Amino acid sequence: MATRDYFRATDDLLALENQVCFAVAVAARNVVALYRPILEPLGLTHPQYLVMLALWQHGSRSVGQLGDLLQLDSATISPLVKRLESDGLVTRRRSRSDERVLEVAPTQKGAALRERATLVPGTVIERLGIDIAALEDLRASLTRFSTAASTAATTATAAARPRPSTHPRSTRPPAADAPKARSSFRSSAETAR
Repeated sequence: MATRDYFRATDDLLALENQVCFAVAVAARNVVALYRPILEPLGLTHPQYLVMLALWQHGSRSVGQLGDLLQLDSATISPLVKRLESDGLVTRRRSRSDERVLEVAPTQKGAALRERATLVPGTVIERLGIDIAALEDLRASLTRFSTAASTAATTATAAARPRPSTHPRSTRPPAADAPKARSSFRSSAETAR
């Protein structure tokens, strides 16, 4: 359906229930709420669980690489990693090849937690009561949606940046015989006259 047709077919363009952003935000909150009691016995929050999933799958990674995998910035990843380290689940150490890089790796305790975490996906599916094929379709649709939203946001951000003027006069210095711009404010000497 073309965008124009969608907007004609929709009763109220600004109705909350018609907003994709609202549906996605509510779904995200509900997913985190669903995972909370399942992850609690593991001692993990949902964001910490995502960090551990990345480390279990990919092994030792830099904070920057974890950010890329999880699509989070370093300022968000760093406190998660610090907390996981204080819980004894990961270690952080400077890279031998580049001291600026902080590497994160699961500890023995963190690696052992993986076995208990294997129950999480099945428990989530069971509690949702949605068949696996429908969940796989949903994940594929959300991945496409997320990619499209990211691309659109990047494009919009780039378009909003101020661009240098390409007008030929804007780069030329004023001509020597050009009249001086008059200020609407008079100097104190002019007002005293």
